[in-house]
Amino acid sequence: MNRRPSRPRRTALAIAAAGWVLLGAVGCSSSGGGGGSSSPAATSPAVSSPAATSPAASSSAASSAPAGAVTVTIKDFKFDPATLTVAPGTAITVTNQDDTGHTLTALAPNAGAFDTGLLEQGKSATITAPTTPGSYPFHCDVHPTMTGTLVVQ
Repeated sequence: MNRRPSRPRRTALAIAAAGWVLLGAVGCSSSGGGGGSSSPAATSPAVSSPAATSPAASSSAASSAPAGAVTVTIKDFKFDPATLTVAPGTAITVTNQDDTGHTLTALAPNAGAFDTGLLEQGKSATITAPTTPGSYPFHCDVHPTMTGTLVVQ
């Protein structure tokens, strides 16, 4: 019997497909690519190429993307995606869409590996994934119950 995927699965697939279409359009742009940051760069190493946006993913699912193409959105006191898998050195643009300030900050045992600093509403910052493969838990310094994991492989 041929069954359709569940509604959450169809929604996630539709979002991913739309994101990849948009990613292709951004990659073909002659304007120089991935947008800037209205916040100072994070404490991680500089990135030599601009970051492009990636498709949105469900916060309950992991997200993977090639180096230089990852976005994390903070909204409703959650990281979206909450778990993401990237290549070493990937640029990750973090945007706060909440009406209060948030951070995306590495936790022990990797404290200091990356930190956006405080991002007020509508602000973005770009951090760089560590070059050492591994799992890097993170949280919001202001709201420690907001958590996520960056997987570098």
